[in-house]
Amino acid sequence: MDARAAALAWRPPPLIEAAWLRWTVYGAALLYLVLALGTLEVNWQRAAEGIERGGRFLAAFFPPDFASHWREIEEGLLESLTMTVTSTVFGVILSVPVALGAARNLAPLPVYLFCRAVIAISRTFQEVIIAILFVAMFGFGPLAGMITLAFATIGFMAKLLAEDIEDIERSQAEAVRATGASWFQLLAWGIQPQVLPRFIGLSAYRFDINFRESAVLGLVGAGGIGDTLNNALDRYEFGTAAAVLLIIIAIVMACEYASGFIRRAVQ
Repeated sequence: MDARAAALAWRPPPLIEAAWLRWTVYGAALLYLVLALGTLEVNWQRAAEGIERGGRFLAAFFPPDFASHWREIEEGLLESLTMTVTSTVFGVILSVPVALGAARNLAPLPVYLFCRAVIAISRTFQEVIIAILFVAMFGFGPLAGMITLAFATIGFMAKLLAEDIEDIERSQAEAVRATGASWFQLLAWGIQPQVLPRFIGLSAYRFDINFRESAVLGLVGAGGIGDTLNNALDRYEFGTAAAVLLIIIAIVMACEYASGFIRRAVQ
């Protein structure tokens, strides 16, 4: 009982041990916050008017209208799902060799540097910026969005998978090497069993991200449900826009629950 009470009473040590220094940091942060707020030029009359206009704007979204433009919503949703599935599959497949090359415990230095450069380039630019470039190259439509999401998936998956490969239990890999196994046998028996659950979980998570991003990419002409949402807002059809937003929220929630179930199943 005493041990349990001691465990419940335990608190992590403070980040800054010295009390005077800790309170000095708190005071400096509070002073900075006050000075920062004082430099903001806020027109409170315009802010009040904006809140009123915002209330009228949000009220225009109710009730959601699923019926008036359902055919357009359905086409945009199918486009987004197609973009999401295709880009996730291609991106995940292409990310595997990049991740293997970006793992320092597997690849020689030249291959490691090249693959790390590929990951850095893929992660440097936000998806919308890449989509603008691909729309200019391939024209408006879901093809540009699919290539954009696949390109972003490579950087995301390869980076995290390479870090997992570098953090594997080395004894298992060394035991496989000691049997005289080839490089591919090492991957199959020494590395793949350790990283597969994480790889599946990351793939499901990336599917979720790609669907959400497909809604954003439509705003720059890359197709998908985002294009439908943008058209509805341009036509001031806020009920249709609300319907699109509710569909996006429902699918993202379904992906979240599904990815959690998959991660638990493969652990």
